[in-house]
Amino acid sequence: MDAVRIPQAAGRPRTRPQAVACDKGYSCRWLYHHKVRAVIPRKSNERLDGRMTFEPDDYRRRSVVECCVGWLKECRRLGTRFEKLAINFLAMLKLAMIQRSLRIVFSDRA
Repeated sequence: MDAVRIPQAAGRPRTRPQAVACDKGYSCRWLYHHKVRAVIPRKSNERLDGRMTFEPDDYRRRSVVECCVGWLKECRRLGTRFEKLAINFLAMLKLAMIQRSLRIVFSDRA
């Protein structure tokens, strides 16, 4: 999350998001400490406290990210992480996203 830069109308870009959507496996302690709203469903064995609120509409938008990760795993090179250097992995990630975008733009279904 340190690499995230959210542009604003005036001033420097924000480095923290307003909300983060995660699945039940994550804890919201770090998010609460840094004043970031957590959109995490409550575990069945977790006690309810006032800090954690769950909004289903915000959580549904998380599926966009999950679908993107699923598309990227179609690329075997990214799924198995053949590239050990971060710069090479990022280059392959960008190529996979370009390929996916071109596939959507030039599909005959549209």
